[in-house]
Amino acid sequence: MLDLILSTKHRNCDGWSRRDFLRVGAIGSLGLSLPMWLKLKAEGAVREAPAKAVIQIWLSGGPSHVDIWDPKPNAPDDFRGPFKVCQTSVPGVYISEYLPRMAKIFDRYSIIRSMTHPSPAHEIATHIVNTGNVLQGGLVYPSMGSVVALEKGFDAGYTGEIPPFVAIPSPPPWYGDAGFLGGRYAPFATGGDPNSPNFKVKGLELASGLTGERAVKRRSLLEKLDTFARQFEKQELFEVLDTYYERAYGLVLGSARDAFDLAKEDPKIRERYGRTTFGQSCLLARRLVERGVPFVTVTRGGWDTHFKNFDALQKLLPELDQALSALIEDLYDRGLLDSTIVVCEGEFGRTPKIDWSSRWQGGRHHWPNVFSVMLTGGGFQGGRIVGESTEKGEFVKDRPCYPWDLCASIYRQLGIDYKKRLPHPQGRVAYITPLAQGTIESGGLLDELL
Repeated sequence: MLDLILSTKHRNCDGWSRRDFLRVGAIGSLGLSLPMWLKLKAEGAVREAPAKAVIQIWLSGGPSHVDIWDPKPNAPDDFRGPFKVCQTSVPGVYISEYLPRMAKIFDRYSIIRSMTHPSPAHEIATHIVNTGNVLQGGLVYPSMGSVVALEKGFDAGYTGEIPPFVAIPSPPPWYGDAGFLGGRYAPFATGGDPNSPNFKVKGLELASGLTGERAVKRRSLLEKLDTFARQFEKQELFEVLDTYYERAYGLVLGSARDAFDLAKEDPKIRERYGRTTFGQSCLLARRLVERGVPFVTVTRGGWDTHFKNFDALQKLLPELDQALSALIEDLYDRGLLDSTIVVCEGEFGRTPKIDWSSRWQGGRHHWPNVFSVMLTGGGFQGGRIVGESTEKGEFVKDRPCYPWDLCASIYRQLGIDYKKRLPHPQGRVAYITPLAQGTIESGGLLDELL
C-alpha cells in the first residue's frame, strides 16, 4: 500500500492561484516590483500569514475516532460500543457524550473525519503524522515543530528567550524530534508535572544556584571554547551545546522564568483547565504562545487502548474535554485564537470493530485506514466537518486527508513554503512535505476551512 501511495501523482493543481502568493519572497522570484506587489496585496492576491503559533495536542497511542470525534450510533453493537452521542452547537453534528464542553463550542473548531495513512505501527505512524512525510531512502524527517523552529526560530529572526519549540512535558514517544536537521532544532522538553506545586522546568532546575554574574562568565567562556572547537570534527556537537546553553542562559537570567511559573496564573483560570497534569500543560502552552513561542507540543499518553478501551476513555475523555475546551476558549477570550493554530491528533485511530475476547475485554486496536483530527485557529474556521468515514467507521468514504495535506495546510497558514527544500547535512534532497515532488497521493489542502 505504501508503494502505491508513493508512486501515485497527487491531485493538486500546479497552476498559480491567489494562495501561491503567500510570501513576498515568492513574488520576488517572479520579478515583480514593490509597487506591483503592493497593488496585488491591495487586491487581495497577497495574503499575510494569519498564524503565528501552533499548539499541538498529541494524544499518544492512537485515540479511537468512533468513540470521540466520529461516533456511529447506527452501526451494529460490535462497532458502536456503549457510548452515547452528544449534539454539538451545530445541528446534525454529534460527538462523544463524554465531550459536553467541546460540544457546546463546536462553532470554534472543526473536525477532519477522513484522515488516513498506511502504517499501523506506532513508530512509523508517529513519524508520518508528526512530520507530514513518509520514511523513504533512510531519511528520518524533522517533526513539524522542528520545521517551524527552522523557519520561525532563531535563524529567522526569533528573539525570544524561550526556545522556539517547546514540548510539555516531553515530545511524542516513538518520534517527535528534529531528524536530520540536528539538535539545534530539537524540542526543549520541560519535564516534570505542571500541576505539581514543586514543578520545575528541567533547564531551570539544572541551573539552580547559578547567579547572573556566573552565567555571564560561563557564557563568555563557552564562546571562547566554541571558537576553538568549531575548527575540529565535532563542530555539530558544539553547535548543539551552544544552542542549549543559549536556552539555559535565557531561562535563568531572563523574564522567561515567569512564563513557566503557573503560580502567577489566576487560580480560577487554573481550575478552568483542570488541576491535572494535562490540564495544566495546556495552560502552560497558552502562556508560552502568549509570549511568542511559535510551536508548543503537549503530549498526553494513555490512548493505546487495546485493553478495556471504554474503561480507559471514561477517565481520559473528561480530562480532554475540560482542558481542550478551556484552551480554545481562553485563546479566544484573549484574542489569540486567530493567530494560534490548535491541532489535536494522534498517530492513528482504532479498530471500529470492538475486540470483546477475554484477553482484550472490549479493546480496540491500531487503525490507520481512517481516523479523526480536531483543528482550529490561525485562520481555520470552526463549526465544520471535513470528510466522511464509512457507516461503521472503517474506511474513508469521502474527501481523504493525508498527514502531508494537514501539515502543508498548517505550514501555509504560518507563511511557510511547504514545498521548500530542507537543508540536509550530506546534501541529500528532502522537502518540507512530499507534495513538492508531485509523486504522492493527496486529497488537497484544507481550503474548505479557510
